[in-house]
Amino acid sequence: MQSLLSYKSRLFFGTLLVMLVPMAIMQPIKGFQQGSVAFITSIILAGIAHILNTKSLSVFSNFPGRKSAVIALPHTFFWFFGMWMAAKFFNLHYTVWFLFIAGCLSLFLCVSYIYYRNKFITTYAYLPFGRAHNADQLPNVNWIRLDTPALPATTTIHGIVADLYEPQLDKYWQKFLAQQTLNGMPVYNIRQVEEFLTGRVKIHHLYENDLGSLLPSPTYVLFKRVWDIAIILLSAPITVPLMTLTAIAVKLESPGKILFIQNRVGRGGREFRIYKFRSMCADSEKNGAQMAQLGDSRVTRIGNIIRKTRIDELPQFWNILKGDMSLIGPRPEQKVFVDQFIQEIPFYDYRHIVRPGISGWAQVTHGYAADTEQTQIKIEHDFYYIKHFSFSLDVLILFKTLKTMITGFGAR
Repeated sequence: MQSLLSYKSRLFFGTLLVMLVPMAIMQPIKGFQQGSVAFITSIILAGIAHILNTKSLSVFSNFPGRKSAVIALPHTFFWFFGMWMAAKFFNLHYTVWFLFIAGCLSLFLCVSYIYYRNKFITTYAYLPFGRAHNADQLPNVNWIRLDTPALPATTTIHGIVADLYEPQLDKYWQKFLAQQTLNGMPVYNIRQVEEFLTGRVKIHHLYENDLGSLLPSPTYVLFKRVWDIAIILLSAPITVPLMTLTAIAVKLESPGKILFIQNRVGRGGREFRIYKFRSMCADSEKNGAQMAQLGDSRVTRIGNIIRKTRIDELPQFWNILKGDMSLIGPRPEQKVFVDQFIQEIPFYDYRHIVRPGISGWAQVTHGYAADTEQTQIKIEHDFYYIKHFSFSLDVLILFKTLKTMITGFGAR
């Protein structure tokens, strides 16, 4: 069963189904002739869309976290809509109903795989030494503890996890791990597994090579800047009227300015002025800077709505156009909190190596941080984002942000 659900098998058989099943359905209706231009074009477009859809979902599955089947919907729509737009642009002969049926089938195949994958639980064996002594506390894995250098005969093991730098791994354990590797059993270092399962990069003991791996790609930094500006300009027909209505609602509900303007720390540790729709009463910081709490009495009724849906962040599009921020990145903090966290959290200021964002990996996976301990966890998420700084991770965060806007996850 596992071999049939491998990436290559799903790609091959899924593409065949997506290309041929719509033809079998539509041939009696439309009367396609073998070799007709519409027939060939429709099959090629459907096949390409499904291949890209499967590949993009496969890339996203490499990131931590349980994947909701709902995520297949925007993926499928994006690629099949893109093929339809390409056909229109190049004036190709095709049938929209063929693409529609193929898209529905592609969506069904992707949702089915995600549903099956979520039901399948990976089993790892771990050596309880060093940093791996409490590996069984990591989520989404069935853990088997190994007290002797031998695998259980009655349980299927998908990998072995150990602290490969632990001096307690004597020659017997080392021989055991070497033999298992030769037998084709994957052996993982605990740091690698921690990062994959939690979406966090530990910051207590970073070495020089770790800091080097956290350097973002300069090429993608440039591409991301262009992409941010393009998205803002293309979304303006929707966001501008929405911001206008929000501004009116904020002004009518309570006295005070429409926008909340505050200094935050951005890329390179430089301060900039951030813009948000005011969601609290006008004198919310009369006693100094404070982190928002659950049920914060300073939040207005309109403010509660726009904070949960993240509409209050829309004025930051101006910050993005100015170059202060990006759509996706670590959230910028106030200078007073940055100075505090630099003293309390190791390597905190390293998060300023990239532009801060309206949404980020920490926001969609952890939510809001109300104290230093939670902030440290969020920083570990930020380090994971910087280490895996890429287009695919940004798109995943974008999809998760849309889900967050609907559910209100992490709002205060």
